[in-house]
Amino acid sequence: MPDDPASAEFAQEYARLRTSAKPKPSHRTVKKLIASYMRSQKWGSLAFNTQKSYRQSFRYLEEKIGPFDPASIKPHHVYEMRDSMQDKPTTSKRRVGALSVLMQHAIKIGWVERNPVPLRFEHLKSTKPPREAWPVDLIEAARAAAEPDTLLIFEMLLGTGQRIGDVLAMQWGQIEDGGIWVTQSKTKKRLYVPFTDRLKGLLDATPKRGLHIITLPDGRPMKYNSAYNRLNDLRAQIGAQDYPPHSLRHAAASEIAAIPGMTEEHVKAITGHTSSQMVRLYAGPAGQKARAIEAQRGRK
Repeated sequence: MPDDPASAEFAQEYARLRTSAKPKPSHRTVKKLIASYMRSQKWGSLAFNTQKSYRQSFRYLEEKIGPFDPASIKPHHVYEMRDSMQDKPTTSKRRVGALSVLMQHAIKIGWVERNPVPLRFEHLKSTKPPREAWPVDLIEAARAAAEPDTLLIFEMLLGTGQRIGDVLAMQWGQIEDGGIWVTQSKTKKRLYVPFTDRLKGLLDATPKRGLHIITLPDGRPMKYNSAYNRLNDLRAQIGAQDYPPHSLRHAAASEIAAIPGMTEEHVKAITGHTSSQMVRLYAGPAGQKARAIEAQRGRK
């Protein structure tokens, strides 16, 4: 802005900025783009929790830029949005990711020619420590303290290495040859996961109260929130607040990686990951430790 507030130049610049700050009327808006995406086949194929996460980000985007034409969004706007959430790096990453998904849909329906979110977008670095696998002592503490229904959820998560939603969807009829067929809700990937001896023994002793393996006492399938709350109560009871339920998936990957001779492909065969980078994130420390021990043993 010009230095003199009383000057004509100041008035002109002020008027220009006020005018340019208003979105120009358009029949193509971010709000309408969100509605279009949520009517698409792609949206219907998403897992429930993925839809839930996107909805939260869509509400934010609709509030902030709902009236704007998607074609007016430039990369520097995306970085400005990122920088407005310096204290919330995880939320920032989710919102930018949701915007990128919307813009890919905009390309598909011919509203824009390119995605304003750069391919290698520089996300804010999280201040949280990386998620770690459940340690052995807390796993044993959980086994000793858990009520039967909660223990079944816990052992299914650890024994199969799957996400909560996928474990809750498992049915008795999907069991075959000492394992179970799983179709992952997030990736739609179909896996056969053999049971560990511990999990097989627990399942053999578990009464069949319905089609699903994990149910309420009356046989109805257990909902996500109910299972999650049971696990949270168990975590509070044994002092495992630093280890969320999803870290049991890390623990399963770590157990496999720690076995001599196991490779990333063995971990992928159970967890369903396709990326070696994700396998290293989930099981890297345990795998490195096992390889280091094996290497040093060879030096003796």
